[in-house]
Amino acid sequence: MRGKCPHCLHDVYFKPQSVGPVGTTTDWGVNALEGRSDSERIAVDFESCPNCQRLVVTCVVATPAGTDYKEKVTQNWFIWPRGGAVRPVPPEVPEHVRTVYRESAEVLAISPMASAALSRRCLQTVLTQAAHTKSKELSQQIDEVLPTLPSSLREIVDAIRVVGNFATHPIKSKSSGEIVEVEAGEAESNLDVLDGLFDHYYVQPERLKQKKAAINQKLADAGKPPLK
Repeated sequence: MRGKCPHCLHDVYFKPQSVGPVGTTTDWGVNALEGRSDSERIAVDFESCPNCQRLVVTCVVATPAGTDYKEKVTQNWFIWPRGGAVRPVPPEVPEHVRTVYRESAEVLAISPMASAALSRRCLQTVLTQAAHTKSKELSQQIDEVLPTLPSSLREIVDAIRVVGNFATHPIKSKSSGEIVEVEAGEAESNLDVLDGLFDHYYVQPERLKQKKAAINQKLADAGKPPLK
C-alpha cells in the first residue's frame, strides 16, 4: 500500500509485517488479523514505514456487496498511531497547550465534534494567555487579535470564524468547549490555525529572544552596551 506515513509524514510504499505464527495466512494476506461473520469481515492490518521503520496499524471493515460475495470496504481507520497522522507540536509551546492540541488531533478521525471542541478550547487558551486578550467570548477575542496578526495568518484565523460561525452560534461563541455540530472541515481547519498561532506566539518570539541574547553576548564581549 502506498500513502503518507502518519509518523514521519513521508510518502512511502508501506511494508507488510507478518503477524501470528510464522506462515499463518488469511484472505487479506500475512500481515492481517481478521474476524468474520455472515454479514461482515473486520481485518486489522500491520505494516511498517520504510523511512522511519515505525509500525502502522489500520482497521478495515468490509461487508458482502452482493450475491457473488465480493466485499465492499465500509470503514477504514488508523488504530496506531491514534487518530492517524501525527501533527508535530513545537517544543516552545507550553505543555498544557500541547496536551489539548494533541488530544484534539488524536480524536479528529473518530469525532470531528469532539476534536473541534478541544481545538476551540486550545485556541481560547492561546488567545487568553499568549495574546493577552481581554474578552471572554471567542469571537470577540479573535476580533482583538486580528489587527495584530500578519496578513496571511489573519486570513486563516478570520476564515475559521466564518466557517465555525463563532459570532452567531450562541454555544460556540460563549462556551468554546461545548460539543456541537461542526461544518465540514472545521475541526481540521482549527488545528491548522493553531499551527500558525503557535509559530506566531511561541516559536518566533523565542527565536528572536535567543538571537538577541547572542547579540548581547557579543556586545558584552566587545565591552559595548546591550541592545534595549
